[in-house]
Amino acid sequence: MTAFLHRIAVRASALAFALAFPLSVVFAQTKQPDEVFLPLDKLPPTEQFPAARLLIAAYVVVVVVLFLYLLSVARRLNTVQREVDRLEADVKRTGRA
Repeated sequence: MTAFLHRIAVRASALAFALAFPLSVVFAQTKQPDEVFLPLDKLPPTEQFPAARLLIAAYVVVVVVLFLYLLSVARRLNTVQREVDRLEADVKRTGRA
């Protein structure tokens, strides 16, 4: 079971990096300035920095990683609970207390 969870975590991490890297490259590319400084309100909307999309992408990555971590902890907790139940049943069956 641990190997299964490890494979899921590795694949999820690889997927997150595979999606995050191309996005960061696309968003990091900028045009060379043709003129001197222009105030932000005078720039066309296509040339403004897409901060909202980057922020949302970062939150999505954090939420997905947190969900996968909580899923992993829940599965491990269930495994431990089954082991405790099995041990309690063994103690009751053998009469050792």
